[in-house]
Amino acid sequence: MAKGAMHYLRQIWKKPSKEMLRERMIEWRAGEGIVRVDKPLRLDRARALGYKAKKGFVIVRVRVRRGGRKRERAGVKGRKTRKQTIRKTLKMNYRWVAEIRAARKFKNLEVLNSYWIGKDGKHYFYEVIMVDPSAREIKNDRTLSWIANGKNRKRAERGLTSAAKKSRGLRSKSPELKVRPSLRARARQGK
Repeated sequence: MAKGAMHYLRQIWKKPSKEMLRERMIEWRAGEGIVRVDKPLRLDRARALGYKAKKGFVIVRVRVRRGGRKRERAGVKGRKTRKQTIRKTLKMNYRWVAEIRAARKFKNLEVLNSYWIGKDGKHYFYEVIMVDPSAREIKNDRTLSWIANGKNRKRAERGLTSAAKKSRGLRSKSPELKVRPSLRARARQGK
């Protein structure tokens, strides 16, 4: 059975060579944190997540700093020592953070999905697929016209993207997780 190009692209990205990514990451680190790119680096992944090579689609590369988020302890004046800084664990996954940052930079676009493209010692790199809901090509597309509906504005900020739902624990409908509809709503119901 003949295998297509997307099959081989998927195989390459299962274990990418360090040489392939090293030169690219040097450029990405030197550049800005959020950059619009011409075409997706992982075409197989982008297509699987809904990308089409037509008007209305925008690919954005986002760089996110790794590690916990540092917060200074309140009420401390003068020079800060190591103990006066609180290190917090972020409750959002990094992909969701990347989607929110891309959505805030490109306010007229909506986040469709995103995927990982690399990491180094300091950063994670993601490509975010964004869609222009006002584009005629998107409104006329049977599979994507739903995103032009007003209910789907600010999907990333409201936690409605795939990465956000995974981070919020909404992938499985198990009653033991106690996250549906939310912890506060369950408390109001008396459960």
